Amino acid sequence: MSTLEIDVGDLRASSVAFTATELVVTLADGRRIATPLDWYPRLKGATAPQRANFEIMPMGIHWPEIDEDLSVAGMLKGNRAVR
Repeated sequence: MSTLEIDVGDLRASSVAFTATELVVTLADGRRIATPLDWYPRLKGATAPQRANFEIMPMGIHWPEIDEDLSVAGMLKGNRAVR
């Protein structure tokens, strides 16, 4: 059995936004990832100021006030937050 390797490119986040139902992350190369906010209960329950207080890390995003960390690779794989 062989494994197919795919070059996914630059996975660094450059910006984070929220709609009423989605988390939208724009990558450094311009691609956008939109995932359901329902997948991330801590983010869904957070206030707008708490959501706005994030740090972009080399491999993902960190929200210090609600202790949430999401990796861009995990978002692409469809991983939901573990509660």
